Amino acid sequence: MRAVVQRVKYASVSVGGELVGKIEKGFMVLLGVCEGDTEKHAAAISKKIAGLRIFDDPDDKMNLSLSDVGGDILLISQFTLHADCKKGYRPSFIKAARPETANPLYELTASMLREALGGEDRVKTGVFGGDMQVELLNDGPVTIILDTDELTVK
Repeated sequence: MRAVVQRVKYASVSVGGELVGKIEKGFMVLLGVCEGDTEKHAAAISKKIAGLRIFDDPDDKMNLSLSDVGGDILLISQFTLHADCKKGYRPSFIKAARPETANPLYELTASMLREALGGEDRVKTGVFGGDMQVELLNDGPVTIILDTDELTVK
């Protein structure tokens, strides 16, 4: 799995002109599921996202987590995070998991994040496979890229 985590002042997602998810301070997370990813990968990336300490403390050091600042998550599925651009100019998405595999793992990740943050309302989602319009105000900017290939997956 890959995740792009952006610290935001606000973020929202709309589908067909209808608002389907919105948060204030927190993380806007783009999540890509790769072929071969499992529930263990979802657990590892969820734990890492929920625990990231990338909010400023009183000494202006990135030392506070979402829980410390009362932040929320907007989680968006994004298969294009697994684009292979090695050859030519048209990306290949062969490494991205098929929807029948990716959607359950995306939903599981959302569930695990809700559990880690202590509430159903703490994690908003987009529409899996939908044509989404995402709006955000990046705070910092702070953007972190996570890949379960680089995390300890138990």
